[in-house]
Parts: sequence; structure tokens; C-alpha cells
Amino acid sequence: MANIKSQIKRNKTNEIDRERNRAVKSEIRTRAKSAVSAVGTENEEATLRLAVKRIDMAASKGIIHKNSAANKKSGLMKRIAKLREGADA
Repeated sequence: MANIKSQIKRNKTNEIDRERNRAVKSEIRTRAKSAVSAVGTENEEATLRLAVKRIDMAASKGIIHKNSAANKKSGLMKRIAKLREGADA
């Protein structure tokens, strides 16, 4: 346990940041899963757009790195394209 006042304050803010980052990362995973499961439905476009928006917002806030966000979006698009291709065949 920290004895220094500034470190005690820093530990509190670190904990708050950790909880927020955890929630945002969890939401990104949830939105990606919902976008994949919505392939072939009428709200496919909206769920995909929302997933990409959440990834971009996390990158802009510094929760995930911008290259990590690009990789997540790329992987999501590839996965959805593959599902669309399989549905058409």
C-alpha cells in the first residue's frame, strides 16, 4: 500500500481508468459479435456501423492503439464478407 499522498490519488484514478477501459473493450467485443450475428438481417448495416464506430471511439480516446483498431475493423470486415459469401452460395 502506498504511503505517499500523490501515489494514493494516482492509484484511485488508475482504478477508475481500468474499469472504464475494461467496459469499453467488452463493449467492442459485444458489438463485433452482434455485427457478425446480424449478417443477413435487415439491421446488418446498422450493427456493423455501430461496431466500427465503437472501435474508432476507443482508438480516439486512447483505450486501444490506432493500429489495433485498424486490425479489429479489418478482421471484422473480412469475417462478415466471408459470411455474406457463404450465404450467397
